[in-house]
Amino acid sequence: MSRTPQQIFESYVHAGSLTRNADALAENFTEDGVLEAPLMPAGAAFPGRLVGREEIRSTLAAYYERQAEAAVRPPNLAKSGYVLHTTADPDVFIAEIDTVFDGEGDGDDVTVSLVQIFRIRDGRIARLRDYFAPELMG
Repeated sequence: MSRTPQQIFESYVHAGSLTRNADALAENFTEDGVLEAPLMPAGAAFPGRLVGREEIRSTLAAYYERQAEAAVRPPNLAKSGYVLHTTADPDVFIAEIDTVFDGEGDGDDVTVSLVQIFRIRDGRIARLRDYFAPELMG
């Protein structure tokens, strides 16, 4: 299955941030895929490291359920943006992202800027390193 970095990234974002569908998100990964959030402190709500498609699926399903119970707002796509950067390695690309959440009450939007490094194998994510501010995660 040959997919472009754009297709892989959009599929991952749609399954995760937009629809919070752990099954669809996990299918973006290789069977032995790794999802890492290196800046996450131990015991944080968002996992620091998940190994294997099934662990990604089950852990993120529970995480998304907690988000739904807490009524976490979805991002405002019209205000958010990203840039994909290719690298010298055709199996690696970088996503530079500014995700905007509409302000509540005071009207001030919240922007979460992050960088994700994708390593691809056979059209799926073999390793994703997600660098974002841990204090902004619920």
